[in-house]
Amino acid sequence: MQTDSIKEIPCGTSGGVLIYFDTIEVVNRLKMESVHNTVKQYGVNYDKMWIFDKIHHEINQFCSKHTLREVFIDQFDTLDENLMNALQSDCDKYNTGIDIITVRVTKPRIPDSVRMSYERIESEKAALYLATERQKVVEKDAETEAKRGRIAAENDKAIRQIQIEKEISEREGSKKMKVIEGEILLAHEKATADAALYSARAEAEANNIRLTPQFLKYQAIKAIGNISKAYFGESIPKMMITEGDNLNKLLATI
Repeated sequence: MQTDSIKEIPCGTSGGVLIYFDTIEVVNRLKMESVHNTVKQYGVNYDKMWIFDKIHHEINQFCSKHTLREVFIDQFDTLDENLMNALQSDCDKYNTGIDIITVRVTKPRIPDSVRMSYERIESEKAALYLATERQKVVEKDAETEAKRGRIAAENDKAIRQIQIEKEISEREGSKKMKVIEGEILLAHEKATADAALYSARAEAEANNIRLTPQFLKYQAIKAIGNISKAYFGESIPKMMITEGDNLNKLLATI
């Protein structure tokens, strides 16, 4: 197993910016059974053709199809894996017996002017990000405060509604109570009137039974007996009964 280090690899991006990869390391090994054949065909420096030259070719292909931002930032994290796959694919295609174990790529070196510009852009992006996050926090706080206000308003509304319903219920209860009291009073008065009517009817019926002609005659005689003097007839001088006279004469005249 060996590690090949490829130095100072130029890379021209699709936008025309020239950058350099300081070092790309390729860890590889040549299979024992392939040593004779591979050395015979490509010499003892077989790795120059299949690793060193291939790395330069793949880097140039990669850079020419991508912008500086894509090479330096967006797709840099996948570059090592893509290089390893490309190297292994060609080694297998031509039966070289070379196994690519891993590829390590350093961050490319860009011109100072471009680097400063990128740093400024990144700083501005960071500031923008912070400002955006602050704005989100402010908006979230405002939204939370608005929600609190809505919840408080809804609670107040619910409380007022409960109070109104309670007042309505109390008024309806008071109204029903008055109706019940009125009904009770009316029933009492009706019962009293019915009782008085019944008593009057009973007394009238009793009087109808009791006040026979004989009883009335008896009551008249009894009343006359209690007075000192009584006068009867069309002409007062015709008859006069004084106390102690025979009452039979009076009964005969009635």
